[in-house]
Amino acid sequence: MLTVRPVDAAQHLAFLRAQRSASFLQTPAWGQVKADWRSESLGWFRDGELVGAALVLYRQLPKVKRYLAYLPEGPVIDWTSEDLRAWLVPLAEHLRGQGAFGVRMGPPVVTRRWTAAQVKDGIADTGVRRLGDLAPVERDQVGARVVSQLHELGWRPQLAEGGFAAGQPQYVFWVPLRDAEGGPLTEDAVLAGMNQLWRRNIRKADKAGVVVQAAGPDTLDADLAAFHDLYVHTAERDHFTPRPLAYFRTMVRALGAEEPDRIRLYLARHDGDLVAATIAIRVGAHAWYSYGASSTEKREVRGSNAVQWAMIRDALAAGADVYDLRGITDTLDADDPHVGLIQFKVGTGGEAVEYAGEWDLPLNRPLYAAFSAYLRRRG
Repeated sequence: MLTVRPVDAAQHLAFLRAQRSASFLQTPAWGQVKADWRSESLGWFRDGELVGAALVLYRQLPKVKRYLAYLPEGPVIDWTSEDLRAWLVPLAEHLRGQGAFGVRMGPPVVTRRWTAAQVKDGIADTGVRRLGDLAPVERDQVGARVVSQLHELGWRPQLAEGGFAAGQPQYVFWVPLRDAEGGPLTEDAVLAGMNQLWRRNIRKADKAGVVVQAAGPDTLDADLAAFHDLYVHTAERDHFTPRPLAYFRTMVRALGAEEPDRIRLYLARHDGDLVAATIAIRVGAHAWYSYGASSTEKREVRGSNAVQWAMIRDALAAGADVYDLRGITDTLDADDPHVGLIQFKVGTGGEAVEYAGEWDLPLNRPLYAAFSAYLRRRG
């Protein structure tokens, strides 16, 4: 029988260190980053042994002491289990006792995959508008079983929403760093998987003299400020709302204190000018490209390709299984403004991956209905 109870950050982190990978959104440090949510580390125990863990973020409803309990890209449990009820029922009971009116989680299980070639052909095909219009190269049996069990247990699939729910992407783009037998790929093999434009741009950046460096502790504050200036410039150009510098300082400080190589800031310079900057995160064998920025000037030196290649090489050197370029939309419509980002990521030669998505479990139906109406009003 499984039981759920709070654990301290040290227990939580020790459990994650024993896993091949887990989302950085499930690390104890992420609770410090999301300071506007109350956070709690939970553990699943079987006969006294810690066998699962989760970071729970609690967001209070306006004017009442009731909470949405959110487990982003978690929990870290045995999702291959044929009896998820044994894992999820004690979780729900604990969260109910903490005043949660509902639970939202994002099971870290894959349901479908598509190759880069499939995605490229889909964008070129006017009869294809979304990833789901293409037959996947793989349907994951574990993912399908998880989805089926969640429906049976009363969980409700959700569309990723911003704002209050802080939804995570259901579709991402990966570059696998292991071969079919599980052995590590070489840099040459990863390069060979990229399209001709990506390989040419990496060579062009090298020939132009673009220099990519990871920020060190002595220059981190100044480099982070320089990254943020470029990030704000990128936000103005690409029409998105930037996060404040204080957010990135908190994120780098919290994640960096948890593990020495958890988070890195990369800066690509050309003749002393900052042309691209990125933030990479790694937990175990999973490496992520988290945030990026690029200059409108000097785009011809291809700093964005150079900095991505530096991060991929470092992920390979660290023994990572996958380099994760994070979210994409599921659109393959060539006229959709989001398709440019997909095309950039597809050039790496990886694969589009669909997760099971985020799911809600109402614990107090009237409050959950009020919460849903609140989200609808916010648009």
